[in-house]
Amino acid sequence: MSNTIIQRQRKEKDLLLEQFKKTPIVQVVCEKFGIGRATYYRWRKDDPKFAEDADTALEDGNKLINDMAESQLMSAIRDKNMTAIIYWLNHHHPAYATKMEITAKLKNDNEQLTPEQETLVIKALRLASVITGSLPENIEDQKT
Repeated sequence: MSNTIIQRQRKEKDLLLEQFKKTPIVQVVCEKFGIGRATYYRWRKDDPKFAEDADTALEDGNKLINDMAESQLMSAIRDKNMTAIIYWLNHHHPAYATKMEITAKLKNDNEQLTPEQETLVIKALRLASVITGSLPENIEDQKT
């Protein structure tokens, strides 16, 4: 590759990195500078340093956008926007957090789940993020 092409690519890469810090959306930035997404991803693959710098720039851009969004949220709360107030409380105050209640009624009080049913219930609870960790020893052998 000629020295001129390498210099042009370096300049284009630097422009992308700077713009990612302001607009962390690959498609939008590539379009702005007339660079194809495929070219961008090829550069990432061929140049690990560029890929690392791009990840850092995109992360910086995301932080900037998050700060802007939080600022707008605070403004909406100050303006008594009920949706913004509810959102904030749901995500920052334990008394307003989303809760999940699971209730069940068995046909009779001493009815036992089959091992397969017990495994399915535990898997469902894990998928619902209600429980974490490994299955009890007596159920480990029954995983499907």
